[in-house]
Amino acid sequence: MASAGDEDLVASKTDGFKVGEKKTVEEYAKLVDQNDESLNRWKASLGISNSPALPVDPKDSRRCVIHSLALETAGRPDITIDLSVPGALESLKSKPFAIKEGAKFRMKAKFKVQHDVLSGLKYLQVVKRKGIPVSKDEEMLGSYAPNTQEKPIYEKKFAEDEAPAGMMARGHYSAVSKFVDDDEVTHLKFEWSFDIAKDWKQ
Repeated sequence: MASAGDEDLVASKTDGFKVGEKKTVEEYAKLVDQNDESLNRWKASLGISNSPALPVDPKDSRRCVIHSLALETAGRPDITIDLSVPGALESLKSKPFAIKEGAKFRMKAKFKVQHDVLSGLKYLQVVKRKGIPVSKDEEMLGSYAPNTQEKPIYEKKFAEDEAPAGMMARGHYSAVSKFVDDDEVTHLKFEWSFDIAKDWKQ
């Protein structure tokens, strides 16, 4: 039986696109061409460097570990969920946070990549009100090499969004979100909720 939101949380696909041949970090690192600036820039964008790799628990097979999620709004402290805390994901659904109507905000995530290169990480989200879908979002986060001592954590800020406004927009909303990659591996899926209110909670 499919869980909540599975039928909606499907990443868009480009016709004719095929995931490239997988290579290890070591294989990517050997792709050195001093005369090919585009190749060198691409490797740098993945975070491939000579910095020593972070130690990884061999029993932890996860390739992407989401450490925290936060709601960022100008002029206000971030609302941050530390996912390393037991029960953090469960509290997202049962303890909605308030967003002021019309406010501009953005989500941001801190995460770690381990074992191998992570290709095409995406964030998918479906928001519903009273069981009816009101929005579906897809954010491309990019590809990343395993974290190193020089770069122990990644932080990605999403595109800015704006909360709906007006009396009809106020109320309770539920959402299902997940992080998925080009191989259609789901790295984190969670349900959460929020309230659109006339003002911020003090």
